Amino acid sequence: MGVLLPVLFALFAALSNALATVLQRRAALTVPQSRGFRPGLVLDLLRRPVWVAGILAVVLAGAGQAAALATGALVLVQPLFVLELPLALLIASLLVRERLPAAVWGAVAAVVGGLGLALAAAAPSENRTHVPLDRWLPALAGCAAAALLLALAGLRRPPGRARAGCLGAATAVCYALTAALMKDSVPLLAEGGAAAFLTAWQTYGFALSGLCALLLLEHAMQGGPLVASQPALTLGDATVSIVLGVALYDEHLRTGWWVLPQLAGVALVCAGIVALARAETAEGAPPTA
Repeated sequence: MGVLLPVLFALFAALSNALATVLQRRAALTVPQSRGFRPGLVLDLLRRPVWVAGILAVVLAGAGQAAALATGALVLVQPLFVLELPLALLIASLLVRERLPAAVWGAVAAVVGGLGLALAAAAPSENRTHVPLDRWLPALAGCAAAALLLALAGLRRPPGRARAGCLGAATAVCYALTAALMKDSVPLLAEGGAAAFLTAWQTYGFALSGLCALLLLEHAMQGGPLVASQPALTLGDATVSIVLGVALYDEHLRTGWWVLPQLAGVALVCAGIVALARAETAEGAPPTA
């Protein structure tokens, strides 16, 4: 149960996030395009019921993610979110009633098989529950700087792959930081109740980081094709989360010869994600909501 429970919670969160991605992408394509950062974009989206439904799916995903992080290691939970893209394509194909081609199913198999191989070889384990402030400060500064630089680089470019890729990577950094902060704050509910949770700076930190991720995600979806934004978002989130898990929580991955199957699994996941991102069939279809 030490691994099964967080995996089940993470899979539920990934499914909810996949549904949210499909709904939010449909809504984002129905509002005026923007060349710069426009906070008012959210106000436009609020008038779209399909976007509101997507936000409700995000809330469910957040609850599942919180439960997963409370019961498992960051380096185990966050990589499972690479399943969002294949799940999103499957959901979108059902919505538009299109069959996915055999190549897409092959890419799905590569992602699932590669992820299973990498996690089985890595055997991730957690070490600490809470992170002292002196460890948080450089991590917060580094993530904030990386997200800001990537966002500025993307917003300075015209709509296209470079813009979408930079904004997707910035979103990934914010998502990974949100998860790391959430993992530190959620156990406070069991240890000190709602008062301890609501008075912890980490709680407001992950709320702020999550809001930044939401804003950046909407701009990434408008900024260019899914083939550019989604790999940067999906793989970036997993990569940064692993770094934060090891650096902040002293989580462990197996080393030695185990690194070889881990790298093979990662290569399969990367190939599958890129192939799936190119298959925008259902995701790229005109929104019906």
